[in-house]
Amino acid sequence: MAEGIIRPVGQGAVYPSLAGKRVIVSGGGTGIGEGIVEAFARQGAAVAFVDVQDDASEALVARLADAAIAPLFVHCDIRDCADYGAKIAKIVDKLGGCDVLVNNAANDDRHQVEEVTPAYWDERMAVNLKHQFFAAKAVLPAMKAAGGGSIVNLGSISWHLGLPDLTLYQTAKAAIEGLTRSLAREWGRCGIRVNAVIPGNVQTPRQMQWYTPEGEAEIVAQQCLEGRIQPADIAAMVMFLASDDARFCTAHNYWVDAGWR
Repeated sequence: MAEGIIRPVGQGAVYPSLAGKRVIVSGGGTGIGEGIVEAFARQGAAVAFVDVQDDASEALVARLADAAIAPLFVHCDIRDCADYGAKIAKIVDKLGGCDVLVNNAANDDRHQVEEVTPAYWDERMAVNLKHQFFAAKAVLPAMKAAGGGSIVNLGSISWHLGLPDLTLYQTAKAAIEGLTRSLAREWGRCGIRVNAVIPGNVQTPRQMQWYTPEGEAEIVAQQCLEGRIQPADIAAMVMFLASDDARFCTAHNYWVDAGWR
């Protein structure tokens, strides 16, 4: 690439091994999840996603109607793991299997430690951690039957930085890295790879509610690279880890944070 030229994020790599892959994404209606769903659809994968945001999700399906395989949206609250597991089973049946699971859904609401109740703790763990385990468990039979698969868990840079007002979110995100290594060891001999993607601060509509222009400038100043990370940048890493090009990548974290310190 010539010096000084920045490639548009839409002109990314094409992975032939992803064409026709059966993919399930949680929280795929907006933000990072939306970018991941679109990237898989553009790779020719059969992607289904769950979300609670109906309008945004249906708009995404309509926008991707020209994809080789139109994405499938299923309304689901991932905090109800019994319902989520049942819906995953139905999605797997509709897709004819599952080759890739992306555990993306999360919620980073700010909170004060002094105000945390046991009920709020449980709800935060449900939305940020618990569903990842039970979704992986739900797709295990299909992946075993297929001779392998790829699970990608979305972590967060936040706990590595120790940011304020995010104690429960950061606790859950730290646990995801342990979950990733554990499942990679448990299921590796079945041909199932499990990795985590650790995003930095991604410029999504939700994240923009927390930052002033001055706050954004402070984030960029702490990065090694100029610019704001986009959902497509996270999706690019997910595409690699889901593809056969990453066939010997498992049990590790892959950072997309512009060198934030």
